Amino acid sequence: MPAGAMLQARSLTRRFGGLLAVDAASLEVARGEIVGLIGPNGAGKTTLFAIIAGFIAPDRGTVWFDGADVTARPPHQICRLGLVRTFQIVQPFGRLSVRENIAVGAHLHLRDREAALAHASAVAARLGMAALLDRPAATLTVAGRKRLEIARALATNPRLLLLDEVMAGLNPVEVEEIVPVLRGVRDAGVTILLIEHVMQAVVSLAERVYVLNHGSIIAEGPPGRIAAMPEVVEAYLGHGAASRIAAQAAAGSPS
Repeated sequence: MPAGAMLQARSLTRRFGGLLAVDAASLEVARGEIVGLIGPNGAGKTTLFAIIAGFIAPDRGTVWFDGADVTARPPHQICRLGLVRTFQIVQPFGRLSVRENIAVGAHLHLRDREAALAHASAVAARLGMAALLDRPAATLTVAGRKRLEIARALATNPRLLLLDEVMAGLNPVEVEEIVPVLRGVRDAGVTILLIEHVMQAVVSLAERVYVLNHGSIIAEGPPGRIAAMPEVVEAYLGHGAASRIAAQAAAGSPS
């Protein structure tokens, strides 16, 4: 176990009928890290997230969060402990304001409506959403909805945040804008494990990366080292992306 380990997933396995979605997958996240989980579509990344966060029970394996065995506990119990996930498909309450959407997460710990709304405003300010607080959530752009999804999760006061493709659908400028936001979330004390296909962001953010393919972890290490592994190039990156990642890592990103 790494010093200060917050999350340990051990030999997680899950079948859906004849499909082996997750195959003895293990990973660790140390307190204060940003760790990436990458791999091709259908590799089992979101299923692995769902197991860790309690939405799906594993057939085998264990999940430990901050020293407690949380395997197959209900999501609301895991959330109260401080482990929260976002969802790839963002579904805000469209008729509610941005402030009210974020307050839904705040109500996990705050019963008073005014206190929850005040907390929502503070969270929105952290994410650069203060000007959007009174807008109906249905009017937000894709980038705005992605930030709202992060804000709703942050309103629960998590210690570990699982981010499921929060940059999917964003253009390059929007990706560049959200990277420092996520770094600021970590710097404020929230550990992050993220699924992401936008490799520019993964290299910029992650100290370590796990690669999942056909439900199994096939590699782990700093982004620059991962990009040089033939099995990762073959399974996911391709030679062009691998070369760009290696160059970006060498230019000063985490390695």
